[in-house]
Amino acid sequence: MPDPRPVPDPPAADAFARLDEPRRPAPDLETLQAKFQALAIETHPDRTHGGGEAGQAAANDRFATLNAAYACLRDPKARLAHLLELESGGKPPDVQRIPPGTIGLFTEVGAACRAVDRLLAGREQKPSPMRRLQDFEGSLEWTERVGVLRNTIRARREALLEELRGLNAAWEAAPPTGDPARRAALPLRRLGEMNQLLGYFTRWIAQLDERLTRLAL
Repeated sequence: MPDPRPVPDPPAADAFARLDEPRRPAPDLETLQAKFQALAIETHPDRTHGGGEAGQAAANDRFATLNAAYACLRDPKARLAHLLELESGGKPPDVQRIPPGTIGLFTEVGAACRAVDRLLAGREQKPSPMRRLQDFEGSLEWTERVGVLRNTIRARREALLEELRGLNAAWEAAPPTGDPARRAALPLRRLGEMNQLLGYFTRWIAQLDERLTRLAL
């Protein structure tokens, strides 16, 4: 006989449980979206009838929790940080050290941003026609150089996301949640490194996109 008691919501802190999604580094985003949409229709506050203000407030909280969980899981950086926190029992450390193999990119991004900023500052000073021509030529050159650099970082980011998909197998084969052997079976150290790399790649792409936008004005 089915249990008549209502099934409680999973802890709000576990975004995977909130969306009935297995814990893994790289969920299928189309499946995740379909789950979210179905749950959003089911739990939308407009469907709440009765219960007064308290019932409406609870419905609003459930819907907000659902949206926050979906926003977390669809963003690779937020998802990795959340998964690391769930599996290790604490938030990942805020490491400021540049990851190995990316120091060259860090230097190149910084130099490109500074050069573009100097060029743009000169453009704002209403220079002579000759200077304006030089600035125009400089803008074309730096647009190309920054675009190439951005595409290089995007390719590195895509390779990282592909590696994440390969790590799903480790989560599928790991002991269940709560088993003392689970943590040792998961590549959490590598996941932490990838979380850090994703943070840098995302930040650098945003910085370069901003310079490209300003160069196009």
